[in-house]
Order: sequence, then C-alpha cells, then structure tokens
Amino acid sequence: MIIRILIRNAFRHKLRSILTITGIAIAILAYGLLHTVIDAWYAGVAASSANRLVTRNSISLVFRLPLSYREKIRSVDGVEIVSYGNWFGGYYRDEKDFFANFAVEPVSYLNLYPEYKIAEREKTSFLKNRKGCIAGKKLTERFGWEVGDSITLTGTIYPGKWEFVLSAVYKGKHKNVDETMFFFHWDYLNETLKKERPFSADNVGFYMIGIDKPENAASIAEAIDTTFKNSLAETLTETEKAFQLGFVAMSETILKAIQLVSFVIIVIILVVVANTMVMSVRERTAEYAVLKTIGFSGGHIAALIIGESMTITLIGGVFGILATYPAATVFSNAVGDYFPVFNITKGTILMDAAVTVIVGLSAGVVPAWGAMSIRIAEGLRRIG
Repeated sequence: MIIRILIRNAFRHKLRSILTITGIAIAILAYGLLHTVIDAWYAGVAASSANRLVTRNSISLVFRLPLSYREKIRSVDGVEIVSYGNWFGGYYRDEKDFFANFAVEPVSYLNLYPEYKIAEREKTSFLKNRKGCIAGKKLTERFGWEVGDSITLTGTIYPGKWEFVLSAVYKGKHKNVDETMFFFHWDYLNETLKKERPFSADNVGFYMIGIDKPENAASIAEAIDTTFKNSLAETLTETEKAFQLGFVAMSETILKAIQLVSFVIIVIILVVVANTMVMSVRERTAEYAVLKTIGFSGGHIAALIIGESMTITLIGGVFGILATYPAATVFSNAVGDYFPVFNITKGTILMDAAVTVIVGLSAGVVPAWGAMSIRIAEGLRRIG
C-alpha cells in the first residue's frame, strides 16, 4: 500500500518526474563510466602479482642493464625465476597502428605469467621459431591476424623492418588481463643487434623476477640492489604493482580531474532531485496540513516525502546502472586501443547504488523538514 502511494505521489506531475528520472539516469551512467575509466587506468596495477618483482636501471627505464646481471640475480636467496626483456617500440603499417610490444626471453617469461592462456601446440611452435611471436586475442581481432600470418613491424628504438610469424595467440585467464600485447624472442633482437649495432647488444631493459613468497619481496629487492651498488649500472628493484603504479603516477593529474568531475556529477544529481522535491512539497503544502489535522505526525509526513524522493531517485538509478553496460561496450570499442581492459566492476555498480541512495535521502531531507515545521493553519491558507 505504501509503495503504491509513493509511486502515485512520485508521478503526480508525470512530465517533471520523467525528466528528473532521465537526468538521474544520465548522471549515474556518466558517473559509472568515469569510474570505469579510472579502473581501466589501474588495470595493470590490479593484474599485478605479489610474487613478481621488476629490476631496472636506477636512473631511468630508458637506460639498460647488462645481460650478465641475470645469473647474479638468480643467486639471490628467494629468487625462483629470472626473465628479461626490452621494450621494442615498433608499429604495424603506420604510426597510428601502435601497440605494446616486447622482446622477451620466452620460456622464463611465459612461466612467470601463467595468466596468459596459450594452446600447447601454439606455444611449442612459438618456442621453436626464432622469428615467432605471440599476440593477444584483442590485438589479433583488431588487425585480423591469424596464426601463421607474417607480420612486419617498423622499429623506432631499433630502426628497420622486422619480420615475424604469428605463432600463438594468448587469452587472459581473468577479465583484467591485457589482451593487446605482442611478444617475440629476445634472441632475435639481440642477434640482429650484434650484426648491426654491437654496442647495444647483450643489454636488457628490465628483469622480471619470480620470488618464493610475497612477504619476502622487500628483503629480496634490497638484496638485489645491494648486489649492484656502486656498479656502472645500479639497479632499482620493486614489486610489479609498484612498477605499474609508477606509470599511473605520470597521469595522476588527469585521474584527479576525472575524480573531480565525478563528484561534480553527484552534486548535479542532488540539485536536480532536490529541486523536484521542493517544487512537489510546495504544491502539496495544504495536503500535508490536512494530514496533520487528522492525526498524522511530522515523522509520517517526512517519511512520505523522503520515500517519494527515494522512489524517483531509485528508478533513475536503476535505469542508469542498466544503461552503463551497453554504454561501456560502445566506449570500449571506440577507445580500446587506449584502454585494453575496460570492464565494469562490482565495486563501480555498488558505488552507483550508494550514490543513488545518498542522493535520494539527501534531496528529501530539507523539503521534509520544511513540511514538518509548517503550522497547520499556515498550510491550510495555501489551499487554491
């Protein structure tokens, strides 16, 4: 009975209510998308493993480390796997067709990343072919590649045309695994450098390290960096999560701006709903005075007003949340090159729901207080 009354009150002025609900739905949709963008920015951090460390040159990632460091790192207590690689920086066809591509030591690298699902037959083919490469499922869909295709990348850091054969396609075990990356044999890069640029050969951009226990990460990182202290190429070792956060920090200002916009959206929703409720209460002041006359308390009237506010807000919020999923799909297709992982999380939906409830309650408090405070005689004078 109460629900029927609240719905009838909410839609007494149909056009105004529909416009308010539409505004709420759009605002909740925008709020959800903005937070999904923030989640996408942190996707690499979320996918990081506590059992992996990254060692790079202490000056900058631009400066390389000698390949000879591999055995010394492996000898540190707690280190189980050592892999290495270089950021290649090539592009396909033209510079607009850019994606993350790395030269890696294949066996150890794939052992370090069990979240990459690869068919055993394709994995074997990749390991046997020096010019073989692995690409993520989304990347192959973007360019229409199939296993066995020849792929030519144009190098930027390492100039020239580099020929590859697509040996395998990987899929992510989880939704937050990036499926837009490209890997090939580090030996292929190094052997070419030995012929053309000997001074650049036998150097790596980073070491990926698998450790025995996450709780030993700090002590192992310190031991590795101590090993190479005062050398010509000192190291900085950190967890994979910290390494990824370093990249995110470069765009911290943008993230803060997005968060600020999301808070502005909340304020806009609140103002829209509050305005609707103030107008509704003003129109029904005489009705509330009559209710008081026949014995309804101020608490009952406040509950009716806040309930009406919650009804309008919840309807708009539900529509906004439901619309977030198809909107996210469209958005992901449009900007998938920049946000390889773009998934709506349960946390985002819960935040949308929480914002909806908070706005509904907040927008109804002031009008409810006004209706509770008005005197019966003053309210009745407003009839007509």
